[in-house]
Amino acid sequence: MSLEFYWYPKCGTCRKAKKWLEDQNIEVNEVHIVENPPSKEELSSIYKKSGLEIKKFFNTSGQKYRQLGLKDKLATMTEEEMLELLSSDGMLIKRPITVGENRVTVGFKEEQFEEAWTK
Repeated sequence: MSLEFYWYPKCGTCRKAKKWLEDQNIEVNEVHIVENPPSKEELSSIYKKSGLEIKKFFNTSGQKYRQLGLKDKLATMTEEEMLELLSSDGMLIKRPITVGENRVTVGFKEEQFEEAWTK
């Protein structure tokens, strides 16, 4: 099984997730989320497959999120506008995003990864 792994190499959480996947011998196709952010169409597909609400895809602890004042703006934005915004800047996207055939995980929690990627 090979997964799409959208990550930012300088991010500690991303590095932990990558190491966990390597330790489980899970092959990943690495995508640098800042240099190659997913397109609006890719994000839409990932978001729909995830079953999560779109707000979960925002990096709420990032500087860019705070600079743009998104905490207040997201409530009035359409799904389309949110996807457009996310695809415009990889730093706005919560990471890592790991995408398999039928599953998506956003962020890294070991229990969540174990459940999603080893069973």
